[in-house]
Amino acid sequence: MSQQITPELRQWIIDQARAGHRPEAVVAAMRASGWDEAVALDALETTLQGFMDSLQKPAVQPAPPALSAVPEPDLRQQPSIVAVGGHEVKVLMAMHSPRVVVFGGLLSEDECDQLVELARPRLARSETVDTTTGGSEVNAARTSSGMFFSRCETALHQRIEERIGALVNWPVDHGEGLQILRYGPGAEYRPHHDYFDPAQPGTPAILQRGGQRVGTLVMYLNTPEQGGATIFPDVGLEVAPIKGNAVFFSYARPHPDTRTLHGGAPVITGEKWVATKWLRQRVFV
Repeated sequence: MSQQITPELRQWIIDQARAGHRPEAVVAAMRASGWDEAVALDALETTLQGFMDSLQKPAVQPAPPALSAVPEPDLRQQPSIVAVGGHEVKVLMAMHSPRVVVFGGLLSEDECDQLVELARPRLARSETVDTTTGGSEVNAARTSSGMFFSRCETALHQRIEERIGALVNWPVDHGEGLQILRYGPGAEYRPHHDYFDPAQPGTPAILQRGGQRVGTLVMYLNTPEQGGATIFPDVGLEVAPIKGNAVFFSYARPHPDTRTLHGGAPVITGEKWVATKWLRQRVFV
């Protein structure tokens, strides 16, 4: 009866090679077990060649998610100032890849102060979205305290959110409510992405509330004495936290190739207050 080279034999040969046994020792062991020498040599050669080919074959990368429409300020004429709702906003810096725009004077001094005072009594340890469950959790990467306002919770919030919508050309009801964060000395938010990872099991539940996040606007409610910049490590960008100013960035798909990895650098002296507005694909409920 002819001897068959089975999958089990091939796996045994691979295991022997991984363990560091020389080919002649593997053939000798097979012959001692009753294998014909010609069959043993053929099994060894074809199995090891196939194994080496598999190691050299590049892994098939999954296609990135499809592109989505994103919020976008109208800067086609390279304006220095954009008027929205009777409020003038300065364009301090614009980058196309990734799409990052720094605005000056998006909020007035008084609006910044009002947001801080309304948020102060409602602060709690900040949480992040847990994409494994769809809920939220305290995360060591985020050492701030914060709270969420409902969308358009007061006339102040409605005015600011309508200004944001007009500035980035995105419906107000496609945005989450403003989140207010306070960072004390040493507090930071380590680099992260704002989109929800499609590979995580909790993401489908999160997306039911309004689809993916496609844009972020971080507004600075005060100017810390030192530290607290918004950093974009992939492109070496640091945005200084200046009261009333804001940094906007968008991401057309939930993928690192958007280069929107960002974080809040540690506050060195003083404290930092920010208001964050996340923008979704659809109506956020």
